[in-house]
Amino acid sequence: MKKYTYSAKQNDIDKKWLIVDAEGMVLGRLASEIAARLRGKHNPLFTPHVDCGDFVVVVNADKIMLTGRKHQQKMYYSYSGFIGGLKEITAGKLLEKRPEDLIRFAVKGMLPKNTLGRSMFKKLKVYAGSTHPHEAQQPQPFDVKAQALK
Repeated sequence: MKKYTYSAKQNDIDKKWLIVDAEGMVLGRLASEIAARLRGKHNPLFTPHVDCGDFVVVVNADKIMLTGRKHQQKMYYSYSGFIGGLKEITAGKLLEKRPEDLIRFAVKGMLPKNTLGRSMFKKLKVYAGSTHPHEAQQPQPFDVKAQALK
């Protein structure tokens, strides 16, 4: 009897909506758990070349924590392509100006660098406050702290 490895198809996957409260969470630990959920690694039907992940809504992004001296030392860069067009901002200033981008940059770096990774990244919704416009999808609360202890 031959045994075959099951390869999940796109219509076999049941995508859920999860809501994560980022208040008091450490950025890297939160981002790694979100990236695993977006990728679908929690799913028993996980297939590397298929988007098996869930939709993730992150609220309270402005209350995220950074450990150590990352507020002053961690830098984010953007380059326009022109001479002298390199801009840099510290993680602390980015947390004040655009806290959603802090989580987006961290999660995007943990996803695959191809078209599949870009489609996974589109399922991440990040909001600075506690309100979000995705109530119609009925997102289920997801406790990252309890998941990290498993």
